[in-house]
Parts: sequence; C-alpha cells; structure tokens
Amino acid sequence: MTTTPIAPLATVLVVDDAPANLSLLAGLLNRLYRVKLAASGAKALEIARRDRPDLILLDVMMPEMDGYEVCRRLKADPATAGIPVLFLTAMSQVEDETRGFEVGAADFIHKPVSPPIVQARVRTHLQIKTYQDELIDRAEWLERELAKRLTQVDQLREATLHVMISFAEFRDEDTGHHVKRTQEYVRTLAQHLYEQGRHLDVLNPESIDHIARSAPLHDVGKVAIPDHILLKPGRHTPEETVIMRTHAMHGWEMLRRAAERLGEHADFLTYAMQIARAHHERWDGTGYPDGLQGEAIPLAARLMSVADVYDALISRRPYKIPFAHEEAVRLIDEGSGHHFDPEVVAAFHATIDQFRSIADTWRDA
Repeated sequence: MTTTPIAPLATVLVVDDAPANLSLLAGLLNRLYRVKLAASGAKALEIARRDRPDLILLDVMMPEMDGYEVCRRLKADPATAGIPVLFLTAMSQVEDETRGFEVGAADFIHKPVSPPIVQARVRTHLQIKTYQDELIDRAEWLERELAKRLTQVDQLREATLHVMISFAEFRDEDTGHHVKRTQEYVRTLAQHLYEQGRHLDVLNPESIDHIARSAPLHDVGKVAIPDHILLKPGRHTPEETVIMRTHAMHGWEMLRRAAERLGEHADFLTYAMQIARAHHERWDGTGYPDGLQGEAIPLAARLMSVADVYDALISRRPYKIPFAHEEAVRLIDEGSGHHFDPEVVAAFHATIDQFRSIADTWRDA
C-alpha cells in the first residue's frame, strides 16, 4: 500500500519585543505551523537569512530597529524579498499603514490581536504565497523548456545547413575552402556596414549571423547541373552557360522547398534563398536570373556577389590560374556601379586587411 507524502509545515517567524506577545502568538499558531520566535529586529533578520520562513508576523514598535526598518531590509535582500510580512501594530492611523505598505508589507493585524483574525490572515497569505511560488516554479520550468527547444531548433538549423553544404561541396570538388572563405568575407562586409550604421533595417547581430551562415549555400543549386558541365575543365559553350546559370533558380527552389517543410523553424533559410537566387544579379541590371537592378537586389546577395567574385579571382580553377590580390582588387573596383553595389565595394576596401587574412587562413592546399 502506498502512502501520500505529508507536506512539510509552513514556517512562520514571529517578531515582537514583548515576551507575552511572542507566547500568545506561538500558542495560536504552533499547532498548524512551524513557529520561530525573535525578540528583536536584528535577530529576526538573522533567522530569516539563515532559515528563510514562509511568512513573518512583525511588530512595528520595537527598540533599536523598528518593524519598518526590518521590513525594508528584508525586501532589499533578494534572498528574503519574497517573504510576505504582516505587521502587528497598535497604531491605526492611515499614515502608519501607508508607510508600512511603502516598505513592502503585505497586510496589517491590529493589536490587541484577535485569534481568529490572526489565524485567518496567516492562512490566507500563506495560500497566496503558495500560489505565487507555484507560478514562479512554473515560469522557471517553462523558461528551461523554452531554452531546450531553442537549442533543439539551433541544432536542427545547423544539421540542415551542414547536410546542404556538404552535398554542394561533394558535387563541386574544385572549390576547396571557397565556401568557408566566402562565408567569412560576407560576415566581414555585413559587420562593417552594421558598425557604420548602414542598412539597419536589415542588419543586426542576429541577421548578420544568419546571412553569414547562409553564404555557403550560394551555389547549392549546382547539384542539379550535369557533371559533364559542372566539372568541365575548360570554358563552357554558350549552350552550357545557359544550363550552368540555372543553378541560381535550382538553388532557390531547393531551399524554398526545405523552408516549406521546416515551417516556422525555417526563418534562417530566408537569407539563404535570397543569396542562392540573386548572387549573380548585377547592380546595373544585366545579371541573372531576374535582371534585378540596384537596391532591388537583396542586400545579402549584394554582399555575396563581391565575396564570391573576389574569391573566384584569387583562386585556382581548372580553366584559370589565380589572380594576384592587387589584380583582384582592381577588377572589383572596375565593377563598382556596374557589377557591384558601390557601397559594398567601399566596405570591401575598408576591410581589405581582413579579406587577406581570411584568404591566408583558409588557403587551398
């Protein structure tokens, strides 16, 4: 046979400098509660901090430290601030009660005390405290659960990105550390613009992280390109170029379908879709696949365009040798206002040392 565990008795601390009052209140309460007694404000504070009670009955008029000061100190200490304090007082002026509520009292019991009133007030305020404690416990549990769920969402995002990026890299073996370098280039450009107070309608610490983490997916659509075109060592024919350019829409469509399946957890793919579809658009409107112009091109894609082209210029490909950094910078400058957003090119120049450091750190073997 199982037995229901007995709930521990609530603890009530009674504070009064008169021994007769302590004895009277202890007699009224000790059959229902665990009662502690203190004959001074200092002793009450010591007991409350050492073994926190569930409720305090506190005399107002005491020598050395009156009840108002005791209550003020209790409420100033996070360890005891949540304990309900019921003032015991012979004073009945409105000003006295107002002062008591101002320092944090929950209620007043007037002297000479009425046993039924004392018992009823103590019972009521202990019930209120129990409800409050349950709400706090529930809120803390919900906070822990939310943190766990957010961690799971982050892990889902990381896993999704990892699989997609790995798939893209598997199909395009010649890119080496291209995806890592371009990711860090994009992060660098976005962070610089944010620190300059630019594009704050888009850029913030969270969005910058999402944009950077999405950057490696810019060419994910290449998985849909036939091997004989994707891996061709020489230049593409006009017909092959048309097929190659479809990777932008293929990538966008793949990410759109993934976002549709992930539902509410797919917000992180918004920038990935923008980048995959629009990173070959040009500032002057001559790019593909949509022929977007100027700021109609999403900012994330404009950042990706500079990062992608710079890295392609300084990297070895089956059809070209790597360009020197200085030559790559010159070509980026030539494209400012035509291929690239001039503001992003300016950010590129402002962070050029970081670009070189990233290129050196993630240099292909």
